[in-house]
Amino acid sequence: MNRIILLVLLTLLPFSLNAESKLNAILSSGELKVGTTGDWNPMTIKDPSTNEYKGFDIDVVTELAKDMGVTLKLVPTDWKTLVSGITSDKYDLSTSASLSAKRALATGYTDSYFTYSTLPLINKKNSSKFKDWDDFNKKKIKVAVTLGTVQEKMAKEFFPNATIISVEAPARDYQEVLSGRADVHITSNIEASTLIKTYDQLIIVPVSTGKKPTPLAWLVKQDDQVWINYVNHWIALKKASGFFDNLMTKYGLENL
Repeated sequence: MNRIILLVLLTLLPFSLNAESKLNAILSSGELKVGTTGDWNPMTIKDPSTNEYKGFDIDVVTELAKDMGVTLKLVPTDWKTLVSGITSDKYDLSTSASLSAKRALATGYTDSYFTYSTLPLINKKNSSKFKDWDDFNKKKIKVAVTLGTVQEKMAKEFFPNATIISVEAPARDYQEVLSGRADVHITSNIEASTLIKTYDQLIIVPVSTGKKPTPLAWLVKQDDQVWINYVNHWIALKKASGFFDNLMTKYGLENL
């Protein structure tokens, strides 16, 4: 069945398969290399005790490798080097990342299969202080973000009067809020829903609306249209089969 899926997708490609395409290289080597940060729950999480990865995105790329009939190799990366890992051929694609005009200057994107919005999280003990977005755009307010993320750029846009604290992986922005070193951090509604279940001290601020609806997609080599087309066709087939809907339910994301 997996080989049948692969053959069907190959017939849809408008370009001839050639030695310069990632697709041909992956099939020849028998290995699909995927860059992943392992710090975005529930999309990609690395267990430090076993060094194994799990999550929504990990399930997706595992399925992709299976359908291609190749072995999956997960390559550790972080947000600030996510793009350079693609351009330097360190990996064939990344797990999901926010669509960004800046990233798109250097790398390509696949079609999206999920759209998130951005929400603020605070320590529960400060719930009476913050009710909406404007409450954070003030002097003496400290906003934590993770270096190299789209949220880092968003925070500078949303809160020009606040102090932005950019933390570098493997540290994370929400840890600054938990420790009291920051008043708030912003993240996707995907991660926010998981964090409040994991940490009783954190709550989502009941803002009037989430900001910046942003599609998620995989980063791929910008000039490799053969590889991009193959992955896009694969995503379309998996959407039609209900694969992504089932994963949304598995990870409790169906109502986001």
